[in-house]
Amino acid sequence: MSDKESRRAGRPRSFDIDAALEVGQKLFHERGYDGVSLSDLTSALGIAAPSFYAAFSSKAAFFQQILDRHANAALPIDEFLVEGRTLTEAIEEFLVKRAVTYSESSVAKGCLVLNATRGCSDAYASAAAEQIAENGQLRMRERIAELRPDLSEPISDLVAAIMHGLSALARQGWSTNRLVDVARNAALSVRSMLDDPRSVTPVADATP
Repeated sequence: MSDKESRRAGRPRSFDIDAALEVGQKLFHERGYDGVSLSDLTSALGIAAPSFYAAFSSKAAFFQQILDRHANAALPIDEFLVEGRTLTEAIEEFLVKRAVTYSESSVAKGCLVLNATRGCSDAYASAAAEQIAENGQLRMRERIAELRPDLSEPISDLVAAIMHGLSALARQGWSTNRLVDVARNAALSVRSMLDDPRSVTPVADATP
């Protein structure tokens, strides 16, 4: 193969990986994993199929890079658990932010990662999304455990369930205000759990 043919088969010299991931993320968020074909990707990126494979190996591997990029850009619970803010306030702000983010776009509704855990026929891509979602929930549980180890599991499970619901309902067309109300009501449930004396693990009687 000549140098000219080699350059034609490979990735264009001016190819921008970050720009390609941004374009791909927009497509997958709008249409879902199964709604985006290889021809859709190559057309949107302005490259041929061999160039796409040379750069990303496969559609599923490309999608995993997009999921990682999306997860790294999302604000973790750590950003909300700051000094002077109660656990309830932090979780409320966290969920409200998610409600707004999931519904603010007219076309890219819901959470890209959470959407992929439900509507992705490719096992590799689905597993990648599930792992990212699981990592996020685990981090939530770890941070809550620093403050309330007795409630870290039920609260993190509640938050995870609410996030899945917010994402799905955003995809169904619920308004931002409606989703924010759901987020705030979920925070009331957290507050109730924290205020309930039955939620506190009793200390064993050390009296001999």
